[in-house]
Amino acid sequence: MRPFDVKRGLGALLLIATAGLLSGCDMALMSPKGQVGLEQKSLILTALGLMLIVVVPVIVMAVAFAYKYRASNTSATYAPDWAHSNKIEAVVWTVPVIIIAILAVITWKTSHSLDPYKPLESDVKPIQVDVISLDWKWLFVYPELGIASVNELAFPVNTPVNFRVTSDSVMNSFFIPQLGGQIYAMAGMQTKLHLIANEAGQYKGISGGYSGAGFSGMKFKAIATTDQAGFDAWVAKVKASPKMLGTMDEFNALAKKSENHPVEYFASADPKLFVNVINKFMGDMKPSDHKGMKHDDAKQGAEMDMAEMDHDDMAAAGHEGHAGHMAMPMDDKSVKAGSEE
Repeated sequence: MRPFDVKRGLGALLLIATAGLLSGCDMALMSPKGQVGLEQKSLILTALGLMLIVVVPVIVMAVAFAYKYRASNTSATYAPDWAHSNKIEAVVWTVPVIIIAILAVITWKTSHSLDPYKPLESDVKPIQVDVISLDWKWLFVYPELGIASVNELAFPVNTPVNFRVTSDSVMNSFFIPQLGGQIYAMAGMQTKLHLIANEAGQYKGISGGYSGAGFSGMKFKAIATTDQAGFDAWVAKVKASPKMLGTMDEFNALAKKSENHPVEYFASADPKLFVNVINKFMGDMKPSDHKGMKHDDAKQGAEMDMAEMDHDDMAAAGHEGHAGHMAMPMDDKSVKAGSEE
């Protein structure tokens, strides 16, 4: 067998590239159904295209040089003392620098426009959903409706959904690939995510971070109903359930470890459940420990802004803000259920 067969090597490379492209046709990220997902897809393709400007010529030249300067090609120029070319140096440095500069500008703009904390612009009133990561299932609380569900959530198409996310257990990641965005769920902390579905349908939701034995079954359905009537019908189905989630004892019973947990509905749920779950991890801390925090009283309490804490306050609290966005509730009145900053 010859040590290197150029034709076979090139054929194998093309086969792998073709298989990769074809296998990605049904990838969720490449088939977005929401505004955020569409913008993220555009960003991925733009970045990929810019990087291929360097990658493709390198691959082609690697094969071409190996073929031209093979041992059997005695007509190829032999220049053992060649060491430098200003033209080659100019190309191999200028092109990557330009590409990196373009990528830097794109990254700067999209990191702000696609900020998961940034509310989506819409004439439609958004739906508020509190997300709590459990072992190994997802709990969705609708604080404005007083209902909850496990491993299934619903919302009307073309309606923004404002998620607040936390965890009752280990760190996790909340992800609906076709709608875009991914945000961490952390015990004792709150993160936010804003999504919208532009097409009706059922979309797979997953846990984006390994969290133990039941991780593989930690999936949920996100249902975008065709209209408000469809969503109202789903709400009526949830309210017809005999199960309640009004106390922490009932929540703790649900929070026990379970694998491949079935969809479950709760006709009544405490609107402050999200706050109470976060408060479990606050220990003996009191609002007075954070003199730099502000309070905004509203319908279901008030939301505390970590951004107003100075460095000494944060050190005393023993908690560190995540990317400058974390809000840390203290008591029943510290977080406004389903509210925005």
